[in-house]
Amino acid sequence: MDIKEIQNLIKFVAKSGASEVKLEMDDIKITIRTGSDADVTYVSQAAPMQMAPAQQAAPAQAAPAASEAPAAAPVESMDKYITVKSPIIGTFYRKSSPDKPSFVEIGDSIKEGDTLCIIEAMKLFNEIESEVCGTIVKVLIDDSSPVEFDQPLFLVDPS
Repeated sequence: MDIKEIQNLIKFVAKSGASEVKLEMDDIKITIRTGSDADVTYVSQAAPMQMAPAQQAAPAQAAPAASEAPAAAPVESMDKYITVKSPIIGTFYRKSSPDKPSFVEIGDSIKEGDTLCIIEAMKLFNEIESEVCGTIVKVLIDDSSPVEFDQPLFLVDPS
């Protein structure tokens, strides 16, 4: 694949409106991501000789896993919170429009049926309503970010 083909692919993806495209061929991997901030393109070439170093990297990954064990204490304190997850794939918005205030802020009390955010999917704006009562502890997603199905959006303290 030459540079002209890659440039044509980037232009095609930008016109299509897709947020991410991955293309893998024999020795080339291309990921094209488009977003509200900027277009980012990653191109990498993998040679067959790179397989051996990848196997050596696996033992190195065991060390960070061991260092995560002491961090288990803060995770346990998060167990008391309810995670509000995305019911659909789309783009997460905290406000109904740029000049309006956010639906919820950290520390806000919410009840069932309150609108927490909007997720845009296929040009439709879907209001995401709370299914729980409590207080917003943390917003886990940046405004205007793409979200996946079942991705955590908010932490809510039910007490």
